[in-house]
Amino acid sequence: MNRAAVTSLVVFVLLVAVGWYLSNHQSSQQNPSTPAPTGPVPTGSKDLESLKIAPEGKMTGYSRDRFPHWASQGNSCDTRELVLQRQGTDVKSDKDCKVLSGTWNSPYDNVVIKNAADVDIDHMVPLAEAWRSGADKWTDDDRKAFANDLGGIQLHAVTAKSNRAKGDQDPAKWKPPAESYWCTYAQHWVSVKITYKLTVDQAEHDALAVMLARC
Repeated sequence: MNRAAVTSLVVFVLLVAVGWYLSNHQSSQQNPSTPAPTGPVPTGSKDLESLKIAPEGKMTGYSRDRFPHWASQGNSCDTRELVLQRQGTDVKSDKDCKVLSGTWNSPYDNVVIKNAADVDIDHMVPLAEAWRSGADKWTDDDRKAFANDLGGIQLHAVTAKSNRAKGDQDPAKWKPPAESYWCTYAQHWVSVKITYKLTVDQAEHDALAVMLARC
Protein backbone atom coordinates (compact mmCIF):
# COMPACT_ATOMS: atom_id res chain seq x y z
CA MET A 1 0.00 0.00 0.00
CA ASN A 2 1.49 3.35 -1.00
CA ARG A 3 1.78 6.38 1.28
CA ALA A 4 -1.25 8.16 -0.23
CA ALA A 5 -3.45 5.14 0.38
CA VAL A 6 -2.25 4.83 3.99
CA THR A 7 -2.90 8.54 4.59
CA SER A 8 -6.42 8.26 3.16
CA LEU A 9 -7.16 5.25 5.37
CA VAL A 10 -5.96 7.05 8.50
CA VAL A 11 -8.07 10.12 7.70
CA PHE A 12 -11.12 7.91 7.12
CA VAL A 13 -10.68 6.10 10.43
CA LEU A 14 -10.30 9.41 12.29
CA LEU A 15 -13.42 10.82 10.69
CA VAL A 16 -15.43 7.73 11.65
CA ALA A 17 -14.13 7.92 15.25
CA VAL A 18 -14.98 11.63 15.55
CA GLY A 19 -18.45 11.07 14.12
CA TRP A 20 -19.10 8.21 16.54
CA TYR A 21 -18.00 10.34 19.52
CA LEU A 22 -20.15 13.34 18.57
CA SER A 23 -23.19 11.18 17.89
CA ASN A 24 -23.03 9.41 21.25
CA HIS A 25 -22.16 12.54 23.20
CA GLN A 26 -25.12 14.51 21.80
CA SER A 27 -27.45 11.58 22.37
CA SER A 28 -26.49 11.36 26.02
CA GLN A 29 -27.12 15.08 26.44
CA GLN A 30 -30.48 15.02 24.73
CA ASN A 31 -31.73 11.77 26.29
CA PRO A 32 -30.29 11.46 29.78
CA SER A 33 -30.74 8.03 31.32
CA THR A 34 -32.11 9.54 34.58
CA PRO A 35 -35.01 11.98 34.08
CA ALA A 36 -35.07 15.17 36.11
CA PRO A 37 -37.23 14.73 39.23
CA THR A 38 -40.56 16.50 39.08
CA GLY A 39 -41.96 15.57 42.50
CA PRO A 40 -45.46 14.31 43.28
CA VAL A 41 -48.49 16.35 42.32
CA PRO A 42 -50.07 17.69 45.54
CA THR A 43 -53.37 16.04 46.40
CA GLY A 44 -56.22 18.30 45.40
CA SER A 45 -54.18 20.45 43.04
CA LYS A 46 -56.28 19.47 40.02
CA ASP A 47 -59.43 20.43 41.91
CA LEU A 48 -57.89 23.77 42.82
CA GLU A 49 -57.13 24.50 39.18
CA SER A 50 -60.77 23.86 38.30
CA LEU A 51 -61.87 26.84 40.38
CA LYS A 52 -62.49 30.12 38.62
CA ILE A 53 -60.14 32.91 39.70
CA ALA A 54 -61.87 36.26 40.04
CA PRO A 55 -61.50 39.39 42.22
CA GLU A 56 -63.53 39.38 45.41
CA GLY A 57 -66.92 41.02 45.17
CA LYS A 58 -68.21 43.84 47.34
CA MET A 59 -69.95 43.48 50.70
CA THR A 60 -72.83 45.67 49.57
CA GLY A 61 -76.11 44.22 50.86
CA TYR A 62 -74.43 41.58 53.04
CA SER A 63 -75.94 40.52 56.35
CA ARG A 64 -75.69 37.27 58.30
CA ASP A 65 -79.47 37.32 58.24
CA ARG A 66 -79.23 36.64 54.50
CA PHE A 67 -77.83 33.21 55.50
CA PRO A 68 -80.45 31.90 57.97
CA HIS A 69 -78.34 29.55 60.07
CA TRP A 70 -78.84 27.04 62.85
CA ALA A 71 -82.13 26.15 61.25
CA SER A 72 -84.52 23.63 62.78
CA GLN A 73 -83.71 20.04 61.79
CA GLY A 74 -86.70 18.37 63.45
CA ASN A 75 -87.14 16.66 66.82
CA SER A 76 -86.37 19.94 68.60
CA CYS A 77 -82.82 19.90 67.13
CA ASP A 78 -81.19 22.72 65.22
CA THR A 79 -78.08 22.59 63.04
CA ARG A 80 -75.70 23.54 65.84
CA GLU A 81 -76.90 20.79 68.16
CA LEU A 82 -76.60 18.15 65.45
CA VAL A 83 -73.03 19.18 64.61
CA LEU A 84 -72.13 18.97 68.30
CA GLN A 85 -73.65 15.50 68.50
CA ARG A 86 -72.00 14.21 65.35
CA GLN A 87 -68.51 15.60 65.92
CA GLY A 88 -68.19 14.97 69.64
CA THR A 89 -67.63 11.85 71.72
CA ASP A 90 -69.67 10.69 74.71
CA VAL A 91 -72.19 13.44 73.92
CA LYS A 92 -75.27 13.65 76.13
CA SER A 93 -78.32 15.74 75.27
CA ASP A 94 -81.55 16.55 77.08
CA LYS A 95 -85.07 15.76 75.84
CA ASP A 96 -85.09 19.00 73.84
CA CYS A 97 -81.87 18.04 71.98
CA LYS A 98 -79.78 20.55 73.94
CA VAL A 99 -76.26 19.17 74.30
CA LEU A 100 -75.31 18.92 77.95
CA SER A 101 -71.86 17.34 77.89
CA GLY A 102 -69.27 15.67 75.70
CA THR A 103 -65.74 15.99 74.35
CA TRP A 104 -64.71 17.71 71.13
CA ASN A 105 -61.34 17.95 69.42
CA SER A 106 -60.84 21.25 67.59
CA PRO A 107 -58.80 20.34 64.47
CA TYR A 108 -57.73 23.94 63.82
CA ASP A 109 -55.58 24.12 66.96
CA ASN A 110 -55.59 20.56 68.38
CA VAL A 111 -57.41 21.65 71.53
CA VAL A 112 -59.73 19.27 73.42
CA ILE A 113 -62.94 20.94 74.59
CA LYS A 114 -64.98 19.54 77.48
CA ASN A 115 -67.73 22.16 77.69
CA ALA A 116 -70.27 22.47 74.86
CA ALA A 117 -70.67 26.17 75.60
CA ASP A 118 -67.01 26.66 74.64
CA VAL A 119 -67.51 25.13 71.18
CA ASP A 120 -68.12 27.28 68.11
CA ILE A 121 -69.50 25.85 64.87
CA ASP A 122 -67.32 27.21 62.09
CA HIS A 123 -68.35 27.54 58.47
CA MET A 124 -65.35 26.26 56.50
CA VAL A 125 -66.03 28.92 53.88
CA PRO A 126 -67.35 31.83 55.98
CA LEU A 127 -70.68 33.37 55.09
CA ALA A 128 -69.17 36.76 54.20
CA GLU A 129 -66.45 35.08 52.11
CA ALA A 130 -69.15 33.15 50.25
CA TRP A 131 -71.01 36.42 49.63
CA ARG A 132 -67.89 37.97 48.09
CA SER A 133 -67.33 34.83 45.99
CA GLY A 134 -70.73 34.60 44.33
CA ALA A 135 -73.35 33.91 47.01
CA ASP A 136 -74.60 37.48 46.71
CA LYS A 137 -76.41 36.28 43.59
CA TRP A 138 -78.11 33.34 45.32
CA THR A 139 -81.61 33.23 46.75
CA ASP A 140 -82.03 33.33 50.52
CA ASP A 141 -83.11 29.67 50.39
CA ASP A 142 -79.83 28.79 48.69
CA ARG A 143 -77.90 30.71 51.32
CA LYS A 144 -79.85 28.94 54.08
CA ALA A 145 -78.86 25.56 52.61
CA PHE A 146 -75.22 26.66 52.51
CA ALA A 147 -75.25 27.87 56.12
CA ASN A 148 -76.82 24.62 57.40
CA ASP A 149 -75.02 22.08 55.22
CA LEU A 150 -74.96 18.95 57.38
CA GLY A 151 -74.20 16.65 54.48
CA GLY A 152 -70.77 17.95 53.53
CA ILE A 153 -67.63 19.36 55.14
CA GLN A 154 -68.79 22.93 55.60
CA LEU A 155 -69.47 22.82 59.36
CA HIS A 156 -66.84 22.11 62.02
CA ALA A 157 -66.86 22.10 65.82
CA VAL A 158 -63.83 24.18 66.89
CA THR A 159 -62.63 26.38 69.71
CA ALA A 160 -64.24 29.79 69.96
CA LYS A 161 -60.73 31.28 69.93
CA SER A 162 -59.80 29.80 66.54
CA ASN A 163 -63.19 30.52 65.00
CA ARG A 164 -63.11 34.17 66.01
CA ALA A 165 -59.50 34.58 64.93
CA LYS A 166 -60.48 33.25 61.51
CA GLY A 167 -63.53 35.47 61.17
CA ASP A 168 -64.46 35.80 57.51
CA GLN A 169 -60.88 35.51 56.22
CA ASP A 170 -59.76 33.22 53.41
CA PRO A 171 -56.52 31.16 53.53
CA ALA A 172 -54.44 34.05 52.18
CA LYS A 173 -55.17 35.91 55.43
CA TRP A 174 -55.71 33.12 57.98
CA LYS A 175 -54.58 29.52 58.32
CA PRO A 176 -55.21 27.07 61.18
CA PRO A 177 -52.56 27.34 63.92
CA ALA A 178 -52.06 23.55 63.62
CA GLU A 179 -49.94 23.33 60.45
CA SER A 180 -50.48 19.56 60.35
CA TYR A 181 -54.10 20.35 59.44
CA TRP A 182 -53.27 22.64 56.52
CA CYS A 183 -53.59 19.92 53.87
CA THR A 184 -57.04 18.82 55.06
CA TYR A 185 -58.17 22.40 55.57
CA ALA A 186 -57.21 23.37 52.02
CA GLN A 187 -58.86 20.27 50.56
CA HIS A 188 -62.08 21.01 52.44
CA TRP A 189 -62.02 24.68 51.43
CA VAL A 190 -61.56 23.79 47.75
CA SER A 191 -64.28 21.13 47.94
CA VAL A 192 -66.83 23.55 49.38
CA LYS A 193 -66.03 26.18 46.77
CA ILE A 194 -66.39 23.64 43.96
CA THR A 195 -69.65 22.25 45.36
CA TYR A 196 -71.20 25.71 45.56
CA LYS A 197 -69.57 27.08 42.40
CA LEU A 198 -67.81 29.88 44.27
CA THR A 199 -64.77 31.72 42.94
CA VAL A 200 -61.32 32.27 44.47
CA ASP A 201 -59.17 35.37 44.20
CA GLN A 202 -55.52 35.08 43.13
CA ALA A 203 -54.01 35.44 46.61
CA GLU A 204 -56.45 32.85 47.96
CA HIS A 205 -55.58 30.46 45.13
CA ASP A 206 -51.85 30.81 45.76
CA ALA A 207 -52.22 30.28 49.52
CA LEU A 208 -54.26 27.13 48.89
CA ALA A 209 -51.57 25.82 46.52
CA VAL A 210 -48.96 26.22 49.26
CA MET A 211 -51.16 24.36 51.74
CA LEU A 212 -51.93 21.56 49.28
CA ALA A 213 -48.21 21.06 48.71
CA ARG A 214 -48.12 19.57 52.21
CA CYS A 215 -50.46 16.74 51.21
